[in-house]
Amino acid sequence: MRRREFLATAAAAGALTGLAGAMSPAFAARPFTFTSWGGALSDAEKAAFTDPFAQMKGIEIINTSPTETAKIKAMVEAGAVEWDLVDVGGRTVWQGGEDGFLEKLDLSKIPNAAALEPGWVSPYGIATSTGATIIAWSSNAFPDGGPQSWADFYDVKRFPGPRGLYKYFYYNYEAALLAAGVKRDEVFPMTEEKVEMALAKVAELKPNVSVWWGAGAQPPQLLSTGELALSSAWSGRMLAATAEGAPVGYTYKDGIAWANWWVIPKGSPHVETAHELLNYALAAENQAKLLELKTYGPVLGSATDSADAETRKILVMTEDNIKDMVILNEEEANKYSRAYEERWNQLMLG
Repeated sequence: MRRREFLATAAAAGALTGLAGAMSPAFAARPFTFTSWGGALSDAEKAAFTDPFAQMKGIEIINTSPTETAKIKAMVEAGAVEWDLVDVGGRTVWQGGEDGFLEKLDLSKIPNAAALEPGWVSPYGIATSTGATIIAWSSNAFPDGGPQSWADFYDVKRFPGPRGLYKYFYYNYEAALLAAGVKRDEVFPMTEEKVEMALAKVAELKPNVSVWWGAGAQPPQLLSTGELALSSAWSGRMLAATAEGAPVGYTYKDGIAWANWWVIPKGSPHVETAHELLNYALAAENQAKLLELKTYGPVLGSATDSADAETRKILVMTEDNIKDMVILNEEEANKYSRAYEERWNQLMLG
């Protein structure tokens, strides 16, 4: 962990420890709190899942953002857990299981999870919707269309201009290997040789990377203003931006498909309700609500069956799209992210 991350976590833990010491019955009885990433994803989850569930149960649900793994960990360590169900990246699911800051799920209370593909269910988290990290561009910079592969994205002669990349090794490992010519079905499992190849490929592109983004809102905004010509981006954010008429383009080709995972911080006073909401979100009729929102898609394959032709074009898990994408192996991604964090930070910040 980098020094400033350690200090930030320590400060958060200290603040929360103070809160724990003053904790009252009112705190323990606080409303159920759901935390996600903000933007298009939070809007979709609120409309499809948390608002109708709250209405059905006759309870109050507070929706907050953004997600932050270090904050979950600090809350748990301080014994002052303010979040009850949290949307996280898959890496956090495995990290939380290993480090002990997530509740182990009782799958007997989430029967709807049985209909999911096995890869979308783990002991400490369950996927509830799907998205992807994709290639996006400024349509002012490339009026005739942008890159259609990561090899194109890395080709600064054919596609000149400043780039944006995600600030973690996550997603960059996969994209860099694809750019280097590794076949999709050979990206995983992670090996030292593949990691070295990915790091070398990113180092090659680094002089053309002007923004290392951390918030999903950044790529569409920076592409719209022309600060960036090209960027990796989250699919839901790009779909929302194009729906608003932003001058941006994107492709699902060579995308990195992933899921939004829900977890329960250890020590939540609302564990039972969190299990209920998880099961509710996985019901076929509630998964289908995501279709009309046209940003992030269902994780339940059968829920895509009722989608119209236009909607199917933007769903990650439809056959036409997923055949050209890599499905992120979250367990492997957790391994390389933790093992090579220092190397990645040296490359990005050096």
